[in-house]
Amino acid sequence: MIKQLYANLFKKLSVADGIPLLLLRLYLAPVMIQAGWNKASSFSSIVDWFGNEDYGLGLPFPLVLAFLATAAELIGGIFLLLGLLTRLVAIPLMVTMLVAIFTVHIDNGWLAIADASSWLADGTILMNDSVMAAPEKLSAAKSLLQTYGNYDWLTSSGSLVVLNNGIEFGATYFVMLLVLFFYGGGRYVSIDYFFRPKLQDNGFR
Repeated sequence: MIKQLYANLFKKLSVADGIPLLLLRLYLAPVMIQAGWNKASSFSSIVDWFGNEDYGLGLPFPLVLAFLATAAELIGGIFLLLGLLTRLVAIPLMVTMLVAIFTVHIDNGWLAIADASSWLADGTILMNDSVMAAPEKLSAAKSLLQTYGNYDWLTSSGSLVVLNNGIEFGATYFVMLLVLFFYGGGRYVSIDYFFRPKLQDNGFR
């Protein structure tokens, strides 16, 4: 009885199985489009940052890599929004996330925002000395601003935090893109679905 009800429930819910994939696409698309637009708007600076070994990433072929990253995020983000060639565009976007993780963020640990109470910084799972020192630094910064600045105005848009710039966001986006790579843009809610016979003939969904 319960087994049958369970089976019937999920059979009916399968009609809406495209909705989670749609939500993933709607979440990721503006993030990628904005990132690509920002790179395109200051392209020469991005190329310089990609290639400079002193204050940048020191990557080879910075012009080519900057162009590829910009195109992947800007065009890929638009395609994600439309649900067009979803599985295909997820690939360069995942590569972009991996490059960002391993060239920019990985030395900072997991957390994007420093939180000394996190198990991913206090030694319970991972240890991050920089994050553990953040409360003292934040307290000093607040004290200085309260003494010499307009603290109420400075915090009117939100509390002060210490940016740790870890891999948290990049890894999260990678996992979300990986889901789209395996499951596609979603039934009924993507252009891919309506062109699925032709796309499936070519290995896409």
